[in-house]
Amino acid sequence: MRQVVSYIRVSTGKQGKSGLGIEAQREAIARFAIAEGCEVIAEFVEVETGKGTDALDRRPTLAAALAAARKAKAPVVVAKLCRLSRDVAFISGLMAQRVSFIVAELGADADPFMLHIYAALAEKERSLIADRTRAALAAKKAQGATLGNRTNLADAQAKGVETNQAAAGAFAANVLPIVKQIQAAGATTPRAVAAALNARGIRTARGGAWHDSTVRNLLAREVVAG
Repeated sequence: MRQVVSYIRVSTGKQGKSGLGIEAQREAIARFAIAEGCEVIAEFVEVETGKGTDALDRRPTLAAALAAARKAKAPVVVAKLCRLSRDVAFISGLMAQRVSFIVAELGADADPFMLHIYAALAEKERSLIADRTRAALAAKKAQGATLGNRTNLADAQAKGVETNQAAAGAFAANVLPIVKQIQAAGATTPRAVAAALNARGIRTARGGAWHDSTVRNLLAREVVAG
């Protein structure tokens, strides 16, 4: 049976609703493994953005997954190519290093040429979205529209708080499954959970290190949500 290493990544809370959440990716990889007769020997989960050619430096969990795959002489499997990156240069860099990876969505037979094409399309799509957004804002400004809400700051602030709370809830929904795994492995205190999260390279919603207090806040959010 072919051995593979699973890598799962989320960068924003919105991905939980777009089919890119942790559980959705885990299920996609599991279906792929069953269909292809593969054995998942390790799973790595990361909460981090995939933007930029230097993404590997900011994603220690991906680096750990690649190291584990090299040691086992097994490929890394991701649910979708964008879970590695939407950046062509980043994907090309992995290929240049002879890193073996499989995209479950594309199948086990997808060759490097196909992966380059899909990465290029994803990068172009991101660029087009940004261009359209800038053009629309410029057109509104040229027509005399006032961008932003300057007349009702109270409502704007309330909406900002609501948005931040929603983002925090979505982040918690992505990280809590990882915390549950850590607790099941024997971490019984917030300090131990924080140490395990930091060891995995997982950052807080603000990009910092985990401490007793941030873990307690995360667990308290779960209780309130429940």
